[in-house]
Amino acid sequence: MRENAGTAFGFAGAAMAAVYVRDAEGTGRLRLIDTLGRTSTPYEVPETLSPDDRSPVADAYRTGRAVWPATGETPGAGTATAAEAPVAPVVSAAALPLGAEGGRLGCLLVVDDGPYGFDTTRRHLLEMYAGQLTTRLEADGRPHTTPVPGSAREPAPAGAVLRRIRPGAFALALDTGGIEADSRLPELFGIAPEDFDGRVETLLWRAVPDDLPALMSLVEPDERATGLRDLEFRIRLSTGELRWLSLSCRLGLDPAGRPDRLFGVVAEASRLRPRAHEVSRVQRLATALADTTSPRDIVGALLDSLGADRVALVELVSDRLVVTVLDPRDPIAWPQAWRSAWRAEWRDALPGSLPTVEGTLREGNVHLWPPGTAAPPDLVELGPGGLALLPLPAEGRTLGACVIGWNEAQEFGLQERSLLTATASLAGQALMRARTFDAERELVTVLQRSLLPRTLPALPGGVAVVRYLPAAAGLEVGGDWYDVIPLSDRQVAFVIGDVEGHSAAAATVMGQMRTAIRAYAVEGHTPDVVISHANRLLTGMETDLFATVCYVALDMEEGNAWFVRAGHLPPVLRDPEGGTTELQVEGGPPLGVDAQAAFPMATAAIAPGSVLALMTDGLVESPETGMEEGLRRVGDCLAAADPSDPEGMAAALLGGGARRDDDLALLLLRYDGMAVRPRRAGWAVWRLPDAAAHARRFTTRMLRAWDAVEEADTVLLVVSELVTNALVHTRGEVRLDLALTGNRLRVAVSDSSPRTPVKPASMDWEATGGRGILMVEAVSESWGSVPLSGGKQVWSEIALPPREPEPEPRPEPLGSEEEPTQGNRTGRGTPRERNGT
Repeated sequence: MRENAGTAFGFAGAAMAAVYVRDAEGTGRLRLIDTLGRTSTPYEVPETLSPDDRSPVADAYRTGRAVWPATGETPGAGTATAAEAPVAPVVSAAALPLGAEGGRLGCLLVVDDGPYGFDTTRRHLLEMYAGQLTTRLEADGRPHTTPVPGSAREPAPAGAVLRRIRPGAFALALDTGGIEADSRLPELFGIAPEDFDGRVETLLWRAVPDDLPALMSLVEPDERATGLRDLEFRIRLSTGELRWLSLSCRLGLDPAGRPDRLFGVVAEASRLRPRAHEVSRVQRLATALADTTSPRDIVGALLDSLGADRVALVELVSDRLVVTVLDPRDPIAWPQAWRSAWRAEWRDALPGSLPTVEGTLREGNVHLWPPGTAAPPDLVELGPGGLALLPLPAEGRTLGACVIGWNEAQEFGLQERSLLTATASLAGQALMRARTFDAERELVTVLQRSLLPRTLPALPGGVAVVRYLPAAAGLEVGGDWYDVIPLSDRQVAFVIGDVEGHSAAAATVMGQMRTAIRAYAVEGHTPDVVISHANRLLTGMETDLFATVCYVALDMEEGNAWFVRAGHLPPVLRDPEGGTTELQVEGGPPLGVDAQAAFPMATAAIAPGSVLALMTDGLVESPETGMEEGLRRVGDCLAAADPSDPEGMAAALLGGGARRDDDLALLLLRYDGMAVRPRRAGWAVWRLPDAAAHARRFTTRMLRAWDAVEEADTVLLVVSELVTNALVHTRGEVRLDLALTGNRLRVAVSDSSPRTPVKPASMDWEATGGRGILMVEAVSESWGSVPLSGGKQVWSEIALPPREPEPEPRPEPLGSEEEPTQGNRTGRGTPRERNGT
C-alpha cells in the first residue's frame, strides 16, 4: 500500500485531500471546510467554488459522478494554483460527490503527485473513503463551514472531519491470508504498526466473538458476493475497552474472473452510534441485518442498535415454541423458566411456560412495559428499566417473537414505539432470510434432533444433564450423540459418541450407531460385547466414515462402573472432595476401522457425591487449544463448580460461547447413590426333583427376613411357576433373584435358553399343564422377559401393602443344613452375571 511519508494524509497514497460542502447560508456555493496533507503550492485550493465552474469539484457535485483524471492530466482551473507557479509539477486530481441525489452534501477532492492518475484499486478505495466521510457528515448533522488552515481566518479546530475519520486501508490476499495495510489500520485495532505481522488472523483475534461470523463472511467470501459491502463490528482492545469499527470492502478478481483479493477501508465508528438520530439507527440496523445469516447474528444487531442489555429470540419451528438465542449467554442472567426452555439452544419450551410470548405470537402486536410497570410473570426480571415484546412478521405470518430488556430507565414515546415497530419488521425479514439461507442445514438439523433423545430418564441415585451445541461454522450439523439407557432396576448405560465430519451422512450414521448401541445394550450384552457388535455393524456398512464412542455401564446401587472406549476421549471424574481425575481406560480403535478389533473393559468404583463427565472433542479441542490442555481445563472447571447444581456445571464447562469449529456433546452424571437401597437375594437352583420346593423355602426365609409376608402366597406361586418352567423347558443353569424396593417385590428367573415364554392361544381344560404363564400374568402387577447373555430372564413384579421402610436391612440368613446352600450367590459379580437383574 503506497503511503507518502511525511504527510498527514497518507490514505491510498494521496498527498492532499479537501472537503467542500454546500454553503449553509443559502448562497449555493461550495465552501471549503477542511484540508489534510500538503497545503502549499501546487496544492493550494480555493476557499469557495460555484457549482457552475468548470472544475473537477463542481463537475462531480453537479453530476453526482466521480471525476477521475486521465493519465498525465493536470488539475483543471479552479482546482489548484499550479498554473501561477513558475514551474508547475504535474499532479493528478480526482473529485468524488458526498451524498446521494437530493441530499448531496458536497464533494471530496483528492490530489496526488505525478501524472499517474488513479488505478482501479485506488479508485475503489477512494470511493469507499468518500462513503465513510458521507456517513460522518450525515451523523454530525448539517456541516458548518470551518476556516481553512493557512488562511487569514482562524485555524481549523483539531476535530476537523478529515482528522476525525482517519481511515485505514488494506488489501487482503484471499489465498494466503496476508494483508497489506497502511499504518493506520493496525492502530484502529489497537496494535502498534511496528508490531503488526501482516496476518489477517491477528486482526480477527481482536473482534468480539458475536461479530466474527459476519466478518468471516467477508474474509471468506462466496464467489457471488460482488459489489461494495459495508459492515460495522466490535473489537476489544488490550485495555478491555470495546471499540466500534466501520468496514467498507470490495472483491478484486483475477484474470479468470475469480475472487483473489479483498480491499477496503476501516474507520472508527464509536462516535457515530450514540449520536445518530432514529432514522439513522433504523438504517444502520437494516444494514447490519442484511449481513446476518443466523438468529444469533440478528440478536447481536438488535443489542447494538437499541442499546439493550438483554435480548431473547423465540421462534416458531414446525408449530413448536423454541427459545433459540439468549444474550447474554450466561444462564444466571435469565429466570429459571427461560433457562429451562433454552438448554441446548433448540429444546422446546414447556407448554404454557411462556404464555405472554404465546399470546403475542397469536395477536401480532408490540407490547411495551415502561419502568415501574408490573411485567407478566414469565417476563419478570428481564428488563427493570423497560421491556419490549416484539412479534417478528414476515411474508404475512409471524415467525417468532423478540424480548428486549433494558437495565437503565427507558422512555417509550411515539418515536420509540415507531422505532421498535420498524425494528420488529426488519428483524422478521432478517429471520426469514436466515431461514432461507440455512434451508439445508435446518433440514439436516431436524433429522439430527429426531435421532437424539429429547429427554433423559429419571435415574435412581443420580442426576444426568446433557448439552449439545452445533458447530458455529460450516453446515452446523455433525455426528456427535449421547444416550442414557436404563438396563435394569439398578444398572444404567451412559453413551457419548462422535461420527467424523459435518454432513447429512454423518448425522445419518450417528442415528444408526445410537440405535444399534441401544439395541445391543437392552439385549443384555456386556459393554465390551455391545461395542464389538456396533463396530462390526459399522464396518459392514457402505460408508467411509468412522465413529468414536465411550460406553459406561454403572450400577446405581453399588457405584461399580464398567468402561469401554473406542478411540474416544477418556472420562473425567470429580470425586466428592473436589479432586478431578482422567480415568485411565485402555481403548480400542474407532468403530468402523477393523471388524476384528478388541475393546478391553475397565472397572472403577464411583463414590456417592462424585460427578462423571463424558464429552466429545469439540469441547476440549480448538485451533488454539490442544486436547491435553482442554482436558485440564475441563478438570479445573469441574473442581471449581458446585456439584449440587449440575446445570450450572454444564454451563460453566461450555464457557463464554467462543466460536466453535466443531459440534460438541457433553453428558454429566452426578452420582448420589440410592437413598433407599433395594434388598436383594439370589439362589442358584440345582436340578433336583424337589428344586421348586427348595426355591419356595428360600423365598419364604427372605420374605420373613424382610418382613414382607403379606403377599407370601402370591410370591410363592410365581416363584414355583417360573422355576418349574425354567427346569422343564431349558437346560443349564437356572437362577432365582429376589429384589425388594419400597413396596414392590421383583421375582426374576434366569436360564440359558433365548426362547421367550409364550402364552397358549387356546386352553385345553383337561390338560395337566400350560397354565403357568397365565397364572403369573393374573397375579402380577407386571411381568416380562428380556434377553440376558445368550439366555433370558423372566421377571414378575408384585405389589405389597404400604409399610414404613426400615433404616437398614436385616442380615440375610444362611441356608440350613438340609438345603443346598452352595448354590446361593449374593455377591456383586460382573455385568455378565448380573446384567438385567
